Amino acid sequence: MALKNFSFNVLSKNKDARCGLIETHRGNIKTPVFMPVGTQATVKAVFMDDIIKTGSEIILSNTYHLMLRPGADRIASVGGLHKFMNCSLPILTDSGGFQVMSLSKLNKIDREKGAIFKSHIDGKKIILSPETSIQIQKKLNSDIVMVMDECPKKTNDYKIIEKSMDLSTYWALRSKREFGKNPHKALFGIVQGGLFDDLRIKSLNELVKIGFDGYAVGGLAVGETQNEMFKVLDNLKDHLPENKPRYLMGVGTPSDILGAVKRGIDMFDCVLPTRSGRTGLAFTWNGRLNIRNSKYQKDNEPLDQKSKNFNLNKYSKNYLNHLFNTNEILASMILTLHNINFYQELMSAIRENIKNGTFDEFHDQFIKKL
Repeated sequence: MALKNFSFNVLSKNKDARCGLIETHRGNIKTPVFMPVGTQATVKAVFMDDIIKTGSEIILSNTYHLMLRPGADRIASVGGLHKFMNCSLPILTDSGGFQVMSLSKLNKIDREKGAIFKSHIDGKKIILSPETSIQIQKKLNSDIVMVMDECPKKTNDYKIIEKSMDLSTYWALRSKREFGKNPHKALFGIVQGGLFDDLRIKSLNELVKIGFDGYAVGGLAVGETQNEMFKVLDNLKDHLPENKPRYLMGVGTPSDILGAVKRGIDMFDCVLPTRSGRTGLAFTWNGRLNIRNSKYQKDNEPLDQKSKNFNLNKYSKNYLNHLFNTNEILASMILTLHNINFYQELMSAIRENIKNGTFDEFHDQFIKKL
């Protein structure tokens, strides 16, 4: 049986907000979509079968971390990341560029060699070039592959951002050459340029000339305000190719997602729902709550009575407060699953309101409640 080619189609729009469908040989992905983060071949504290039951249709894993442990060759030896972690869903892997910036205190960027840095685990010297990043992602057998880019820290220095953007464009071209042609997989370019509108447009135009299966907006969620992030998206939304998926990397809160959908974004990932779940912060239709708070010791209601896609309402806030305050592992498992489920319910509601032409009203009501 022939494998299905990667494709994307916009199915409906409500102003700039879009509903679409990504088709892969591993399954279809309804957009706007939120991708749970499985950094090290696991979405922490949750079984993959339960991830699927929440309605998740794709997950994200991390090239940098998997390159260090257990190593791409070890994963390739069992047939790739899907078999290694028992995941039937499509998998997107990022290039490792963000972790080079965020985790390595001592790194050097060389235009030709790539990123030269020390492992945050054992201090071993590593060189990650655009070609190496793509080769690793091929060994992982990723369905959506990200180009190698440099993700600079937030700065108002135009020359620093311009130099970084030019380097990312050069590395994107090299990534594309190394990726070659594979209609069953996708390669996404990453738009850089910081908070400078002209650099963002220049970056996008250069990437479009190279030609990619999707376009990500990188270099955000690095300390800028929400309004600054939305300004970048407002500047880009009328220039991004209409017939390609648009991915906002590393974002974010429910209000971030709603605002970005309003500006035409299709794909999201963030560690927030899983990391928050492990620390006692729950996302609900009535806002966020810290289940460690003593006021929940007498609250026998479920976390979120409006939750409907998963049987999580059997656990009271009183019980969850006890689990967290006694450091029980089950606490992290329940709340992480709850948060992922809430995010998927939110995405489902977003898609439904776009189709019904009521997204603006839904957006405003949700933001007002927050």
